[in-house]
Amino acid sequence: MRFFFDENFPKAALALIESFGHECVDPRGTKLEGAEDSVLLEEAQKASAAILSTDRDFFHTLRHRYPNHAGLVVIALKQPNRAAILRRLEWFLANIDPGLIPGRAFQLRNRSWVARPSLPESFAPGESVRNDDAD
Repeated sequence: MRFFFDENFPKAALALIESFGHECVDPRGTKLEGAEDSVLLEEAQKASAAILSTDRDFFHTLRHRYPNHAGLVVIALKQPNRAAILRRLEWFLANIDPGLIPGRAFQLRNRSWVARPSLPESFAPGESVRNDDAD
């Protein structure tokens, strides 16, 4: 699985993602640094990479703009900090099969998470979940 970092995502996530056997694309330090969100979305699409972000707006807009996207993971915490973001990302990587990510948007909150479109009924990671398609 390949993940594309939004510029607001902690660089420290790189080692965590790689420890799970995944690849990362980080636009920081490239010509894409500082680019508009629409440009980053296009680049993630070209790279067939799921987007990692803390920007809640992506969760509500990506699937409408790009119905065949490679996936989106938004970590939306009440008081975000690097350690808390990495803990939620680690939970996600340990519990969500990479095959379920393409075409889905995930929002990870402090104690719950949402997947749109919904995951299969048989999926039960043992954590509070709101798994629905409602906006």
